[in-house]
Amino acid sequence: MTLPLAEVGFAEATWVLIVKSLIIFALVFAIVPVLTVVERKVLGRFQARYGPNRVGPMGLMQPLADAIKLIGKEPYKPENATGPLWAIAPAIVVFTGVATLAILPWGDTQRIGDGDVGLYGIDVSIGVLYFFAFGSIAFYGLLLGGWASGSKYSFLGAMRSAAQLISYEISMGLALLGAVMMAGSLSLTDIVNAQGDVWYIVPQIVGFLCFMVAGFAETSRAPFDLPEADAELVAGYHTEYGGMRWGTFMMAEYIEMFVVSGIAATFFLGGWMGPGPGFLDPVWMLLKTLALMFVFFWVRATLPRVRYDQLMTLGWKILLPLTTFNVLVTAVLVTVL
Repeated sequence: MTLPLAEVGFAEATWVLIVKSLIIFALVFAIVPVLTVVERKVLGRFQARYGPNRVGPMGLMQPLADAIKLIGKEPYKPENATGPLWAIAPAIVVFTGVATLAILPWGDTQRIGDGDVGLYGIDVSIGVLYFFAFGSIAFYGLLLGGWASGSKYSFLGAMRSAAQLISYEISMGLALLGAVMMAGSLSLTDIVNAQGDVWYIVPQIVGFLCFMVAGFAETSRAPFDLPEADAELVAGYHTEYGGMRWGTFMMAEYIEMFVVSGIAATFFLGGWMGPGPGFLDPVWMLLKTLALMFVFFWVRATLPRVRYDQLMTLGWKILLPLTTFNVLVTAVLVTVL
């Protein structure tokens, strides 16, 4: 039985929260290897090649082989690196990504056994601010990784990442603000429940498109992968990292993509809403999130990397005015209607 969240008013037991935390961690370590092999398969099809096809049936065991290779690599630290900061930078990035996963709502409150359980990690009343707060902390991980490496290439990649995140987080926040104004709440579950009549992608199509473009820049994905531009910066902020420390940065990138896709599905595609009984809610949410992740793969296979001046021009001269205008129009319509 599905209960409206506003009528529940319950505090979940500690063991329920612990189980939810374990599920979130299990989801992270299960979904990232799958996404890596799926992306390589998709890119192969787009580029008229096979992709991974040697390790395991149809190459599906390739992520396991990659993990074993990275774990088995000899640890290395540059002589000029600032040891502690250099070591904790990847951990900061992964921690913020996992913490943000906790607010993604996979379904409404369900009756399980003798109690009510929300199909989400936590439902905070300031969910949107929570998302941006942890996204801002991730910026420190990238900046520390580049600066503490003692390499000019790494430092330049870190500075690019900092400028890119600051430029596009503003537009990303404004893109979500229209949906927040229509729902009248910052809670992600309330925003999904408010889309019972129409998904916000219809009235907020401008906000959705702007959010997705900003999401590409926030996650440093092609065509906005300037912090990792191999032709200019070797590998950017993680040039001096190897083994699982490098793998941790890559894991964080896929987690961030998953989070951005989940946020977009929550705000604009009705979240868990779909036909069928309540236990299918997480399935619909997962399908919508994976569909948006496919767009990330599609764009990477299609568009070339832009120049840095083009990246900044798009962020400050196009996206920012467009999202601001969208917020103003939404405010007028919400007030009048």
